[in-house]
Amino acid sequence: MRASQEDFENAINQGTEGPCNMPKPGVFDFINKAKWDAWNALGSLPKETARQNYIDLVSSLSSSSESSVQLEPGADRKRQAYENLVVTSEDGITKIMLNRPAKMNAINIQMYQEIMLALKAASKDDSAITVLTGNGDYFCSGNDLTNLIDIPPGGIEEKAKDSTVLLRNFVDAFIDFPKPLIAVVNGPAVGISVTILGLFDAVYASDRATFHTPFSDLGLSPEGCSSYTFPKIMGPAKATEMLIFGKKLTAREACAQGLVTEVFPDSTFQKEVWTKLKAYSKLPPNSMRISKQVIRSMEKEKLHAVNAEESSVLQKRWVSDECINAAMNFLSKKAKL
Repeated sequence: MRASQEDFENAINQGTEGPCNMPKPGVFDFINKAKWDAWNALGSLPKETARQNYIDLVSSLSSSSESSVQLEPGADRKRQAYENLVVTSEDGITKIMLNRPAKMNAINIQMYQEIMLALKAASKDDSAITVLTGNGDYFCSGNDLTNLIDIPPGGIEEKAKDSTVLLRNFVDAFIDFPKPLIAVVNGPAVGISVTILGLFDAVYASDRATFHTPFSDLGLSPEGCSSYTFPKIMGPAKATEMLIFGKKLTAREACAQGLVTEVFPDSTFQKEVWTKLKAYSKLPPNSMRISKQVIRSMEKEKLHAVNAEESSVLQKRWVSDECINAAMNFLSKKAKL
């Protein structure tokens, strides 16, 4: 299809405000940087071909971005206290279920805030234990794409600073949680949904679950206190395979290395796990809280220090060339899907 002048001008307006001689966008302005780099690379192509390629790229990136930020219908928002979670409390158990199955339960900014609010409420309710799980096929696929492309007016420095504060507060909420905290990993887990597992008191997984921390692929570094908890749990060599080399573990491998408490067949997973959890919820709640406090008290100060250091390192990584190039590759792949 021939690229019209109107289509081309619309594409220019969506991205940069002119041709390649405009200033290059900031490193964290992912979509505009992709458009700028794309137009810059098209200079040797015939004019019509270059125009059409540019329009196609802009359209694909815009579609990818827009599809990531769709919200649930307004009526659903009014019915639920949370937009991205389903939180229930019965039989002495508060269940926090990640509820973005169409997005593989990827965590966007609002979802981070909601999880912290849910943990705070669960810490004060009359339940004995708290469970985190996912709705659908995935436990959690890590960070949502919108976390990368939603840049505030203050630019990339403000974005990195805000992200650092959010991450540190999020991980602190798990470190400080006073009751037994249990992960019910119903499917694949990626990124921060894996790294925080070292802060849980028990982790039960379906045999179809996998555990992946592809930090180096993304130009990033570990978070969730995993730089401390993973070597302690599985030993330095195995932790290095996961956190540096990005090895993906099966549920049974994760169990053998101590990250997972027990693995169940997927066909009976929900029945077996919830039978076990309901039995735990009948135990004296104050005794469980006190026991957790005794077990964890010596570690808390260390964990908070690790979290602060990891967050500080990540703030620098987020504005690094390696991170931005990896994010660009990721976005380009998403745009082609």
